[in-house]
Amino acid sequence: MAAPALPRSFLYVPAVRPDLFAKASDGGADAVVLDLEDAVPLPLKSQARHHVRGWLADRHSHPGRLRARRVAEQWVRVDPQALPADLEAVVGPSLDGIFLAKCTTGSLDRLESVLADLEPERGLRGGSVQVIGLVESAQGILSLAELVRHPRLVTLGIGEADLLGDLRMTRSDLSAAAVDLLRTQVVLHCAAAGLSAPVAPTSTAFRDLDAFARTSRHLLDLGFRSRTAVHPGQVGVINEVFSPDEKAVTEALAVVARFEAAEGGVTTDSAGRLIDAAVVREAQETLSRRSRQ
Repeated sequence: MAAPALPRSFLYVPAVRPDLFAKASDGGADAVVLDLEDAVPLPLKSQARHHVRGWLADRHSHPGRLRARRVAEQWVRVDPQALPADLEAVVGPSLDGIFLAKCTTGSLDRLESVLADLEPERGLRGGSVQVIGLVESAQGILSLAELVRHPRLVTLGIGEADLLGDLRMTRSDLSAAAVDLLRTQVVLHCAAAGLSAPVAPTSTAFRDLDAFARTSRHLLDLGFRSRTAVHPGQVGVINEVFSPDEKAVTEALAVVARFEAAEGGVTTDSAGRLIDAAVVREAQETLSRRSRQ
């Protein structure tokens, strides 16, 4: 079974800014990520959890408000140093998933232990809370083969600023190939494990949207199918870049139709090229991404 397509765009929102929750959720992003980790100073952690708990509870209590419009999925980034408190505050029917910051095998195991207790307590099916692990350290890179085998994980993302800092690497034209090698290691391990395509790192240079579009297209070519944003202005760029265009969808539909009509026999596309299993998988992946639009 193919791994499900995740949201194209994940917009980070500081959990200490509840005034932004509704605007971010209605602003075009496929998903918002209420951030309980880096965006929250330590003295404000408890207050931030209170804000997120109240927001998610209100959405669960008033579902009618959401039926008439497209709204974003609700994800939360949690701190591996505060998993019990963070998860206790956010796990419930309105939560779509968790971003686990600074993901390691140990923090995944601790998260799994807490979720295993909270899910039945909150009326959720066991294993239903999706988890995306953020690789942000040398240890995370070296543990990729083990991380992707964890049953709770749906895919990985990259916290690139922290990762490059841990590796003592400077982002430059000279280091670009090395950075891409790190990225493709994540893509490779996710694909080999049958996980959803990984989530690409964001850029804090949010005013240069032309550059953001170029790097988004590059990350798409590397095998990423989603990207995080730190500013609402980046969301439209992500949604456009990571969505197949009309021509790609038309071609994919034709490939699948010809393959099904052949009933297992040899067939070709409109240009006379052989349609094999790899071509069909690519077409199906394109159509799965269309479903997020």
